[in-house]
Parts: sequence; structure tokens; C-alpha cells
Amino acid sequence: MKISASFLAIKENIKENIKRLDNSSIDYLHVDIMDNIFVPNITKNFNEISELLQDINTLKDIHLMVSDVISYIDDYSKLNPAFITFHLEAVDNVKEVIDYIKNKNIKVGISIKPNTMVDELIDYLDLIDLVLVMSVEPGFGGQNFIDNSLDKIEKLYTLRKNNNYHYLIEIDGGINASNINKLNGVDIAVVGSYITNSDDYSKTVEELKNT
Repeated sequence: MKISASFLAIKENIKENIKRLDNSSIDYLHVDIMDNIFVPNITKNFNEISELLQDINTLKDIHLMVSDVISYIDDYSKLNPAFITFHLEAVDNVKEVIDYIKNKNIKVGISIKPNTMVDELIDYLDLIDLVLVMSVEPGFGGQNFIDNSLDKIEKLYTLRKNNNYHYLIEIDGGINASNINKLNGVDIAVVGSYITNSDDYSKTVEELKNT
């Protein structure tokens, strides 16, 4: 299982601490983007985020928790991310958004909130590169893992196997060393405050990878 580290919970010395993540063995840097419309929280603007990530070598995993998806794709595609993931609940024209990201030669992810069922993704599973299951309500770090997320993971894993789909399964929210071993079938685990609240980022990442 790969680790995508979120820096959402970092409040001080943000640039220095992102570099600490970059110097650890994380596989992706998870970049949470919020607009205070789709979710009740807001992150820094694009120029500020771009400055924070200027010298970062880790592959970027962009998670758009926004309503005006297209304009944010235009901005964040400039960071040459590995993935741009948008929320199914945020758009009416899902297929158009998928194509829009693909046309920028970036892999496409779709995320679903805890109350959204996997069945609502069925029409798009053969078109996308990643499904991000939110195991907390999006918007804030440090929340507790929602257990029924495991049922969604199992269903996505079965659908992928039975239909020869190729999407990666990612999960985000409340993940730590005590529950990461429950995530059977997950390809990428997003971990935020469990890493960034620790004294030694590298040691904590290795703990998660070896659990």
C-alpha cells in the first residue's frame, strides 16, 4: 500500500514541514484544495500553494473539494500532478470533467463523500484512473475513521476484479497505525495528522508502511 501524505493539519512552518514530508518515504503528497463552498473550509490560493510546493519532488496527488471544478483544474494542472481528483457530488457533467482532465495528460480521480454510494460511480469506473473514498466528512483533518468505508472498498475491489477495470482505490480520513491494516484492497492511503502531528515524519511513515 502506498502512502499519500496530507499537509492539511500543518499550521506552523508549513513550507519547512512539507519539505520534511518530501524527504520521507511517502509515495505522494496529497494536496487538499477547498473553496468554503463545497466544504465549510478554505485553503490557501493557488499562488500560495504553488510557492509552498516549489521545491517538492514527490508526486502530487491533487484533491479538489470545490464547486467550480474546471477553473481549479486549469490552475492545478500547472503543478504537473500525478492525479487530479474531483468530487462526484460537485458536478453535473461528470464525463466532461473526466475528459477535461485527461486532455491535460493527467490521471483522473473521482471522490465520493461518506453518504454517497459506490453505485453512483458505476457509469464512470471504466473511464477513470482512481477512486477516492472519503472515510470522514471532507473539510477538516483529524476526524475519526468511518467504518462503513470498508464496505465501499470491498465493493470497489470486487467491481474492479470482475470487470477488469484499472482504477486505483484510495482512501482518505482518520487513518493511522491502528487501522491501516484493515484497509484490504486499498492501493493508496491518505494520511494527514497522524504523520504531521508526530515528531519524526520519516519514522511514522515507515511505521505505517510496515504495519
